[in-house]
Amino acid sequence: MLTWLDRASLDFPPLHTALREPNGLLAGGGDLSCSRLIAAYRHGCFPWYSEGQPLLWWSPDPRTVLLPDKLHISRSLRKVLRSNKFHVTFDYNFTEVIRACAAPRDNYGTWITEAMQAAYTELHQQGYAHSVEVWQANQLVGGLYGIAIGQLFFGESMFSHVSNASKVGFASLITTLKNAGFVLIDCQMPTAHLMSLGAENIARIDFADYLARYIESPNRMQWSSTEIITSTILE
Repeated sequence: MLTWLDRASLDFPPLHTALREPNGLLAGGGDLSCSRLIAAYRHGCFPWYSEGQPLLWWSPDPRTVLLPDKLHISRSLRKVLRSNKFHVTFDYNFTEVIRACAAPRDNYGTWITEAMQAAYTELHQQGYAHSVEVWQANQLVGGLYGIAIGQLFFGESMFSHVSNASKVGFASLITTLKNAGFVLIDCQMPTAHLMSLGAENIARIDFADYLARYIESPNRMQWSSTEIITSTILE
C-alpha cells in the first residue's frame, strides 16, 4: 500500500516500506517546498514524476552511487582533459543548467517540470543546490546539478551538447568533491554513462548507513569561487 504524505508533516515512511514494483516507490503527495525536499534527501528519497502525474517519492534498492576514489577516467577522457578544450565552473549559471537538463530528449518529455525547476532554483538560492557548467569557446555546452548536504552529493541530472562535455563536468566535480571531504555521490539509478565513470550499485540499507554517518559532517567545498582547468584533475 502506497503511503500518501500529509502536507502538514515533513515525515516520510521508513525506506524499507518502498515498493518492490515499481522499484523504490516510497510515497506520493506532499509538495516541493524547500523544507520537504531537504527532509527527503536527508531521509534517502527523491522526487520523480512526469507532468500530469501526482508527486511521487522514490528510494530504489539497490541504489546507484559513486565513491570518489573509484572515479574511472578512461584513456580517451584523459586525452580530452589534457587538451583543455573545455573549462568548468561551479554555480556560475544554475538557471541555465537546470533549464538545459529539463529540455526533452529523443522525442520524450521531461520529468524536470517547471515546478521542479522553480523548487530547485530556490534550493540553489538557499545554498543547497549547485550547478556545474562546462564551457567551450564561451558557450555552455554541458553541465549537471544536484544537492550537497554534509559530505554527500545527490546528483539530479546532466546534459551535454557536444561529445564528452558532461563527462568532463562530472569528473571535475567528483575530483573537487573528493578534495573537499565528500565521501559519496548519489546517482540514484544506473545508466551506462554513469557506470562507465565508476558508479556502482549498493544495497539501500548501506546507502542509509552513509546518510546516518555523513549527512551532518562538515565539508570544505567552496562552490562560488571554483573554476577548473581540466588538466589539473589528472594531477
